[in-house]
Amino acid sequence: MAKNIYVEGLNEIPVPMKRVEIVERKGIGHPDSVSDALAEEVSKALCRMYKKEVGHVLHHNTDETQIAAGQAAPRFGGGSVIDPTYILLVGRATTHIGEGKDLKSLPCTPVALKAARDYLRATFPNLDVDSDIILDAKLGMGSDDLTGVYKASGHLANDTSFGVGYAPYSITDSVVLKTEEYVNGAMKKDLPETGQDVKVMASRVGEDLTVTIACAMVDKYVPDAGHYRSVVEQMYDKVYDNALKVIGDEKINFKLEINTGDDYDRGVYYLTCTGLSQEMGDDGSVGRGNRCNGLITPYRPMSMEATSGKNPITHIGKIYNVMSKLIADDVAKKVTSDAEIRVRLLSQIGKPVSEPLNASIQIVLPDAENDPNLPKWRSEAESIAEEWLDNVDKVSDMIIEGKVRTF
Repeated sequence: MAKNIYVEGLNEIPVPMKRVEIVERKGIGHPDSVSDALAEEVSKALCRMYKKEVGHVLHHNTDETQIAAGQAAPRFGGGSVIDPTYILLVGRATTHIGEGKDLKSLPCTPVALKAARDYLRATFPNLDVDSDIILDAKLGMGSDDLTGVYKASGHLANDTSFGVGYAPYSITDSVVLKTEEYVNGAMKKDLPETGQDVKVMASRVGEDLTVTIACAMVDKYVPDAGHYRSVVEQMYDKVYDNALKVIGDEKINFKLEINTGDDYDRGVYYLTCTGLSQEMGDDGSVGRGNRCNGLITPYRPMSMEATSGKNPITHIGKIYNVMSKLIADDVAKKVTSDAEIRVRLLSQIGKPVSEPLNASIQIVLPDAENDPNLPKWRSEAESIAEEWLDNVDKVSDMIIEGKVRTF
């Protein structure tokens, strides 16, 4: 089977070596990330239901989840949600199989609603799922031409599309990702006043790295303006120390700023009732936030495809994005960690997922084409890509089991 794998050396300065770099992460509570998460949780739940009911995953795509912001009146000591946030789980699903007396209906909508509620309750402790949101689902049957790729032997691509990945993470990448994970993880034990809607933006110019954080505060834990300022100061110290651990021995001058939109003189504070900006004025959509490596990286190659919510069996927008990252990670770890590795996989609709039209791997170094190791690197990278393409089922299983990131 033709894999069409093309490995080349690219004479270019890798992004971590360039003078300027910008990296962003929308935290788990950002409306776009909430949309991504719900779309993915619904897809995984449908996969489990399909396996239970019919023995294998059926056609579905739930990557159109939308969040319409509500209204709230936060205030020190605790405000209230005035108008609930509206969340619509929308997409295609196989709602029935068979015909006539053999017709079997499948509980797609109940499964989707339960998966969404379970995720919201488990992830956002300050959100009352019963009263702070209106949750709706519209999952219609998919078209015959797309559901048909499941009926053929093997996994056939449901789109002519591509996926993109790169490795390894730069220090800037790592600081951004680890900062959000820390703020929405270990730090919450000491500072429950901080909400889950966190956005981290980094700008590196040479060795100067500036990180800007926007973090929603939960009003019921903040009795007054003095306490708010104290929380921001405590958060600054904790995040700063955590970032220094990530930076390690690298020559980086680190600067941190938090909630720069606040204006204490005018009484402007980033207060929320739920820790989520979707409660008032901030809408969300799948695919408008982080790529499947967890970051938004304008200095790196990126796909505009939403990864979350697409089915993990035939949808190239999901499988090839995830696989590109897996291939890049392996090449960076096993072949050379000094170069920037860029991977792009291109499909053709109706053709086997394991046989891309173009599997491009670029090994990026200032003088890569003249590096004596390039022939060896090319052979090793080809083998890694071929192994992943021969194991599409493994990638699908990793996605269904939640072992890979999609946002």
